[in-house]
Amino acid sequence: MAGRVIAAHGRQYVVERSDGLKLTCVPRGKRSDIACGDRVEIELTSENQGVIEAITPRTSLLYRSNETKQKLIAANVDQVVIVVATEPSFSDELITRALLAAESEEIEPLIVLNKCDLTDKLEAARERLAIFAKLGYRILELSALEHADDLRPELQGYTSVLVGQSGMGKSTLVNALVPEANAATREISAALDSGKHTTTHATLYHLDDESDLIDSPGLQEFGLGHLDRQEIEHAFREFRPYVGQCRFRDCRHDKEPDCALIAAVDAGNIDKRRFAIYHRIAAGIR
Repeated sequence: MAGRVIAAHGRQYVVERSDGLKLTCVPRGKRSDIACGDRVEIELTSENQGVIEAITPRTSLLYRSNETKQKLIAANVDQVVIVVATEPSFSDELITRALLAAESEEIEPLIVLNKCDLTDKLEAARERLAIFAKLGYRILELSALEHADDLRPELQGYTSVLVGQSGMGKSTLVNALVPEANAATREISAALDSGKHTTTHATLYHLDDESDLIDSPGLQEFGLGHLDRQEIEHAFREFRPYVGQCRFRDCRHDKEPDCALIAAVDAGNIDKRRFAIYHRIAAGIR
């Protein structure tokens, strides 16, 4: 029996069949590498419970990792929506890391600047995002409280996942776009016996027959331990014209002579702040 994971919480999952029936499922075996958005094969164990036997091959997988563990965010997504706000302050490096994870999986990124009704903070936020706009990343400005529907056309026809730091207004956006989200969340929380919902697990909502939105827990870090140095270099889109042009094939773009990336930084073609973030990330990769 086939279904789609619409909520992931620890080793418990809610799987939705094509007829709309929702089942509480657990994975077969001790290990679990199932993500919200996965399409799975299940075996019924009762009328509304089952065991996940297999995961259908994915088109994409967005996740973060460090030296000891990995955290799956969402599978089979076409678009990652990185939500930031005029306040509280957001992390440029976290945005960069999320963009790199999306680039490495060829997932289309979109940056949403929320709380634009706080006009006294708007210009400073725009200035901080200018570096991403210059690189060609799409940026949408809105207020989730007043104009959440401005985001809807950007979600049409896609499975999108919302990511961002806590406090940026992701849940407000979801509740505005999916009026029944609270009811759906309560139903899922009851099925998982997870108590009051505070976005502690990823949940998929249907916007319409061809558009889905996955809400994910707020995060304060985005490890990229699963990417190697070459993958990191390629994920920085402004590096691509220069990668492979250095004198040394194993150039670490630090102090080596005739480094194409360093030359591009000196020429103003690569932003110094982005280059510094690259070195911080490269220092922690496998």
